[in-house]
Amino acid sequence: MPQDTTTWLTQEAYDRLSGELAELEGPGRTEIAKRIEQAREEGDLRENGGYHAAKEEQGKIEARIRQLTQLLRTAEVGEPHGASDEVSSGNVVTASVAGNSMTFLLGSREIAGDSGLDVYSEGSPLGAAILGSKVGDTVSYQAPNGRTIEVRIEKVDTYQG
Repeated sequence: MPQDTTTWLTQEAYDRLSGELAELEGPGRTEIAKRIEQAREEGDLRENGGYHAAKEEQGKIEARIRQLTQLLRTAEVGEPHGASDEVSSGNVVTASVAGNSMTFLLGSREIAGDSGLDVYSEGSPLGAAILGSKVGDTVSYQAPNGRTIEVRIEKVDTYQG
């Protein structure tokens, strides 16, 4: 079971995710239940591809419902953090990572929606290393492969969603 951690969300992201949850819990569950029932009526379940596909989709829907419920229960909803040169959750960070310039959102993938931004969580090795750093700071972290990677913070912007 995932650990309870607070996730910062914009109001727009919270509303979008709440709407998705309501859709999955209501019409989504109803529709998949109908598809399963229709497939059951076709006969032998061992060789019924439609039944197995519908059951698999039902499992995905239920997993997403659990994920959204957990996320929304632990969400901190608010305005994007104000202008600052310190890296915090919800910021768009431009940094030189191992010599390559990267721009990404620090926070939850759910905040970014369809923005196209790469997202790193505060709990990721990169996110944990830069959290609280300021523009101009150089920090390092250990990558999953064991290499030490240097990161220089170049710019911190408020995420506008």
